[in-house]
Amino acid sequence: MQEIVLDKFDLQILDQLQRNARTSNNALSERVHLSPSQVSRRIQHLEEIGLVDSYVALLNPLALGLRVTVFTNVSLERHGMNQSDAFDEGVRKLDEVLECYAVTGEADYMLRVLVPDLASLSEFMMHKLLRLPGVSSVKSNVVLQEIKRTTRLPLNQLKYAPTGNVTTAQRRKRAVR
Repeated sequence: MQEIVLDKFDLQILDQLQRNARTSNNALSERVHLSPSQVSRRIQHLEEIGLVDSYVALLNPLALGLRVTVFTNVSLERHGMNQSDAFDEGVRKLDEVLECYAVTGEADYMLRVLVPDLASLSEFMMHKLLRLPGVSSVKSNVVLQEIKRTTRLPLNQLKYAPTGNVTTAQRRKRAVR
């Protein structure tokens, strides 16, 4: 894997892009104290090395009528690559599933599901999720109140070296200590 070197300006730019990806280079340059051309070059570099995956618009689910968020634990009948691959492929096709993780613990997968109402949840569970290959059990928790939801990564957890640069190797060494 390529060693990635970031300095405080890169981290500040990434933080600002997470807050508002539509911020102009002029506005970014004022916030991070670099020229607009330097900001532009840095953003292009951050994109090229894969730190910026994409730019998206975050929609308001409540305004769209998507009022029910559910965290669902799914267990499979058997464990094996074929079983898991079939489930993975099936769950990727379900628009209601916003996130899906293979996990350890009591379940095999954890999903975050978003639907308009409880009737839609029932329809989703009975006619889509439970019909995926290999599903043996589903346990769900319906969200009563959202306390925190963000898409921003905790960049303040990344430390840069006294020289102003931080590398992935340095982060790994610090994590081991």
